[in-house]
Parts: sequence; C-alpha cells; structure tokens
Amino acid sequence: MTARGDGAGPTSRPFDPASTADLVERARRGDRAAVDALFVRHYPPLRRWASGRLPRWARDLSDTDDLVQEALLQTFRKIDGFEVRGAGALLAYLRQAVLNRIRDQLRRQRRRPPFTELTAGAADDGPSALDQAIGRDALDRYERALARLRADEQAALIGRIELGYTYEELAEHLGKPTSEAARKAAGRALMRLVQEMERAAGDTVD
Repeated sequence: MTARGDGAGPTSRPFDPASTADLVERARRGDRAAVDALFVRHYPPLRRWASGRLPRWARDLSDTDDLVQEALLQTFRKIDGFEVRGAGALLAYLRQAVLNRIRDQLRRQRRRPPFTELTAGAADDGPSALDQAIGRDALDRYERALARLRADEQAALIGRIELGYTYEELAEHLGKPTSEAARKAAGRALMRLVQEMERAAGDTVD
C-alpha cells in the first residue's frame, strides 16, 4: 500500500475551491450542483481503490465503474440525513458504502455456478492487490482496527494509505491548514492503527 508522492502540478488537484463540509451542507439543502461536485471529487480515487479490493475474477464479472457509481449515487440520494461528525467523516462514510457494495458483489458471485473460460485469458481467481500486499488475516485485523478509530483518524488513513492522496489533498479533506499538518495527522493515525492491530492480534492469540 504505497501512497503516491507529493509532487503537485497544475493537473494534480482534483478539488474545487469549496470545502467538503461546505459542499455537504449545500447538498443537504438540495443543491444539485454541490452533489455533483462531491461526486466528481470522490469518484476517481474510490474507483481506483475499489479495483484494488476486488479479486480479478470479480472484476471480470462486474464493472467496477458501475459498482462505485451506484454506491456513491445511493449515498448521495440520502445525503440530507448524513450527520457531519468532523472533518473527513464523508470520506470514511463513502469508503464504507463502496466496501459494502463490494462485499455484496462478492457474495452474489460466490452463489453463482463457477464460470469456466477455455482460453488463455481465463479469469484469475487470485486475491486482490491489497490482499496480496498485507495478507488476508492482516487485512481483516486492519478493518477491525480501523473501525475502532475516530472518524478523523479513519479519514486520514483512508485518504493517505488507501486512496493515495498527497498531503496537500489530504489537508483539504481533513480541513487542515497545511500539508504538514495533514502529514502529522496521518502519522498519529497510523500509530493508533498499529496499536489497535497489535491489540487485535493479541486477542486472537489469547
């Protein structure tokens, strides 16, 4: 799980000047332009993240674009009921919505008869990229540990580690004044995550 570097060019900032909190408030009041802006802001990184979470066989049978779009659209249709619980809360909320949709997709595919393609391009039933990087057991511990963190800590880790935001982009999502402040927030969140994962590993051994 390697986040991309912080080199900022004229095309490296996908965000409009409005803060996410401002857009959420406008969207809750029925501002369709704000909803569209939130979608444009969050769709590309979540789409990349989802493709890394889906095993190859599931990606072959399901359009990742549609999966992420449907998850975001369903979430934004209920945006008026979204409770802002601090900076970065929406990012963690949307990531969970997409993750739930991925899990639903995997359950549906596993209930179907196995698909066999007698060609050299047959679908690979291997693990996802993230599974390969940290292992299935570690991924489960990661998810449990992440759920025990505060919303802002979750958002910092999701943005930096999973979605690969630069610290400048992360600062905008977290409402931090500088990229250095975002870097420190991500570092503190990572320390908390490691502590929770170690605790979870200890509980498993016991």
